[in-house]
Amino acid sequence: MIRIDFTDTGARIKPLHGIGQPPTRGNDCGMFHYLTEAGIPFSRLHDVGGYFGGGRFVDIPNLFPDPDADPADPASYRFGFTDLLVTELMKSGTEPFFRLGVTIENEWAVYAARIWPPRDSLAWAKICEGVIRHYTEGWADGFHYPIRYWEIWNEPDNVPDPMENPMWRGSAEQFFELYATASTYLKEKFPHLKIGGYGSCGFYGVTGGNVPTYAATSPRFDYFRTFFDDFLAYVKAHNCPLDFFSWHSYDSVPSTGMFAAYARHRLDAEGFTETETTCDEWNCNPTLRGTRMHAALCTAMFAELQHAPVDSAMFYDGRCGVSMFSSLFNPLTEAPFPAYYAFLAFNVLYRFGQEVAVYTEQMGEAGQADAALRVLAARGEKDGAARGAVLICNPTGTSLPLELNANGRLTSCSVLTEEGLVEIPLPAELESGAVLLAEYAL
Repeated sequence: MIRIDFTDTGARIKPLHGIGQPPTRGNDCGMFHYLTEAGIPFSRLHDVGGYFGGGRFVDIPNLFPDPDADPADPASYRFGFTDLLVTELMKSGTEPFFRLGVTIENEWAVYAARIWPPRDSLAWAKICEGVIRHYTEGWADGFHYPIRYWEIWNEPDNVPDPMENPMWRGSAEQFFELYATASTYLKEKFPHLKIGGYGSCGFYGVTGGNVPTYAATSPRFDYFRTFFDDFLAYVKAHNCPLDFFSWHSYDSVPSTGMFAAYARHRLDAEGFTETETTCDEWNCNPTLRGTRMHAALCTAMFAELQHAPVDSAMFYDGRCGVSMFSSLFNPLTEAPFPAYYAFLAFNVLYRFGQEVAVYTEQMGEAGQADAALRVLAARGEKDGAARGAVLICNPTGTSLPLELNANGRLTSCSVLTEEGLVEIPLPAELESGAVLLAEYAL
């Protein structure tokens, strides 16, 4: 039996249903209504627009094409395409999580174009200052958007050998120096904004290195952790700002929870107790893209991270493309895949806001990684009345009995299908790969 106590409140439901790149089609943002409907809180602007950011979007070389130009001169910048993207995101209600850096270059063996360390770290920081001022202070015919998070680079730790690294053709020490210079300069200019980084590849070594082959990261897992430790030591020694630390996971649901705990433990141990953590790239078994089971795994990840020491999360990714990582939309029909509806269902709880206690026979108090059914519940207000919701998924390979007991009046029960959430009577069992959303009047 699953028992929900809507009177026993806990933590706030966290913004865990962010995404990476949004579903643009060139300059067409016509699919952004899906972001609004699912209440997507963040879109991380990294790898936007394809190779080299499509030559147009987000990447510093696209925004500032001549590295010898004057960062104080608005004429040095090319904001147009990114202006369109950012403005449409803000209209959709989704906050950009702005990566300052470049797109990954997986074809580095042919030509490594933009992944070299900037020639002058301070000059690079001043270019970033111009970008931030444009989007938050109206500089250069810009905007006054409340964009809070500014992330310095992405995965500089991708491969130990700089000549084989698709994100950073420099040493670890060169990246630490860039981060120190840029974060210190930008925090002085924008003390009210959150400056951090660095999009760590993750902590697969924590679980013994049993990472799936689709994770697309270096097999030298120890380097990821060594890089992290050395980064923390450098930042601490040089008194650099670190408002948030970002990291990635393409591992299982329970392993990702372990990575969150590891990141938090190491930050706290080095004195960064106020630093937020965000898993700003995750996807669990994207080989299941387009299936209900993938939606169930995404739902399970929401439950896992709600109870893990992480402040936010962003799914990789929200593109409407052919890659298996583009797991929310069908590129042939532009219709949502089942996983999208998991995000939409989680948003019901996120809007309600207040987590409530869940107890089950399988796992005691909710949130433990070995649970057969993953359950999350919340309460809040809807149309001025007290309401509650329960989100349940079955990420196992077999149907499981379902008995739901809650101190409220059931008003609707929906199950996730390939076409969306379909209302049904409360079932006596939950099929393999099923996701169920039950709403209550309190």
